[in-house]
Amino acid sequence: MLIDETDRRILRHALAEPGANRADLAERAGVTPATLWRRMERLRDQGAIKGLRAVIDWRRMGYEVEVSLRFTLDKTNPRAFDEFIDAARLVPEVIGIETFLGRVDVRLNVIARDMAQYQEIYRQRILALPHIAEVEALMLIATIKDSEGLPL
Repeated sequence: MLIDETDRRILRHALAEPGANRADLAERAGVTPATLWRRMERLRDQGAIKGLRAVIDWRRMGYEVEVSLRFTLDKTNPRAFDEFIDAARLVPEVIGIETFLGRVDVRLNVIARDMAQYQEIYRQRILALPHIAEVEALMLIATIKDSEGLPL
């Protein structure tokens, strides 16, 4: 897949202002609306743009607590990863699931409205997940940088 400087400029502006309409985006990127549309379609077809989505600020929705839980799984069962991840996907408060190589196998990001709700989620849903050998909790204090963008 070849991406030229015009594509990069379009992507930079789309990332900087995802809510901009196509005419404004085309103007900022220095191309015509038709060129913008063609290039965006090509980038989408090639898989460089996966889609457009809403990013919801969960704190503004009343969730005040975020905890990152790091799990080491009991890997004596060959399906431990799959069964753990399948079960974790069913917990609505789990907003992120990541797997790793190393001492930590899986990280879950969990949100709750307050500490009482988090304690309930942890005891009733998280500790019920299969194949847990060890769990460590890290409470989020502040997000310093949160970017899905690339250095284009």
